Amino acid sequence: MGFKCGIVGLPNVGKSTLFNALTQTAAAQAANYPFCTIEPNVGDVAVPDPRLETLAKVGKSAEIIPTRITFVDIAGLVRGASKGEGLGNQFLANIREVDAIAHVLRCFEDDDITHVEGKIDPVSDAETVETELMLADLESLEKRITPLEKKAKSGEKEAKEQLALMMKAVVLLREGKPARLAELTPEERGPFSRLGIMTSKPVLYVCNVEEGSAASGNRYSRAVDEMAKKQGAGSVTISARIEEEVAQLPAGEREEFLSSLGLEEPGLNRLIRAGYALLGLLTFFTVGPKEARAWTVTQGSRAPQAAGVIHTDFEHGFIRAETIAFADYVAGNGEAGARDAGKFRLEGKDYVVQDGDVMHFRFNA
Repeated sequence: MGFKCGIVGLPNVGKSTLFNALTQTAAAQAANYPFCTIEPNVGDVAVPDPRLETLAKVGKSAEIIPTRITFVDIAGLVRGASKGEGLGNQFLANIREVDAIAHVLRCFEDDDITHVEGKIDPVSDAETVETELMLADLESLEKRITPLEKKAKSGEKEAKEQLALMMKAVVLLREGKPARLAELTPEERGPFSRLGIMTSKPVLYVCNVEEGSAASGNRYSRAVDEMAKKQGAGSVTISARIEEEVAQLPAGEREEFLSSLGLEEPGLNRLIRAGYALLGLLTFFTVGPKEARAWTVTQGSRAPQAAGVIHTDFEHGFIRAETIAFADYVAGNGEAGARDAGKFRLEGKDYVVQDGDVMHFRFNA
């Protein structure tokens, strides 16, 4: 289990350049005109996690299998998209299919690259996209509410519950606020997320800066950071051009190149970490002679749910989980040493999985 992240934004902000770098492909054509990305491009990339390599060495694993993240490069949105302007309808349909939104904002000046709004103002750009999504959400929900109201009046329980959830979003949208601000009980979160409301999705603002500002940001990215904090959203600063260059370098040369620019790691790493934090995800591991593998679950997941990520039979027949914390596994030089040190635990169905847990599941076939 990873997650699907849609890369969105106005035309010519660097979405496709970033996508190309992230997926290390040229699948998305980057060109200086709107709607160059006609169909959404989809790419899976491995989630970088140095812990996995460490575990593979300790466990003498023959293969390393990281967890993965899916990026979807979606056509550029323009003002009026909610009414079908540009590629509006297609754009909106593609956004509904992703788990989170990476909103790329142009935070650089370049006279050779046209800005669709005629000025560099990332905060205003973000508001333009958010407004179009809110308008589209409101129109969609109001159309769906009418038939639901009839069913609810007839006493249909499911219709009443769904209508109540939709109204939580509608009230906010009518006030010009995104649906992700809705106050939900833990039981409501799942059904609410399945309503297909675009502004209910978590947002990560990606500030695309010029190469010289990749390490420290600039005045544009700082304005975005401030906006994100007020919204309770995430933000990360990246130079799409640098990421593109890094992606084309041999692995052995990347660290030196990044260091020369004052960067400790590729922007991809920061982007994924920010995305994980945004969605409340964590990683656990399985280690054996055949493979060391990373798996993703949501924070708060219990041991049977983690087992189910590997195979549904593991969850249904769950007995217990043999668990060792990452640091304890490494310190003990593997399972035997961790067991000798008293760090090997047998956890039951109520155990809440912790980030970095090394696990082995016992189950009834």
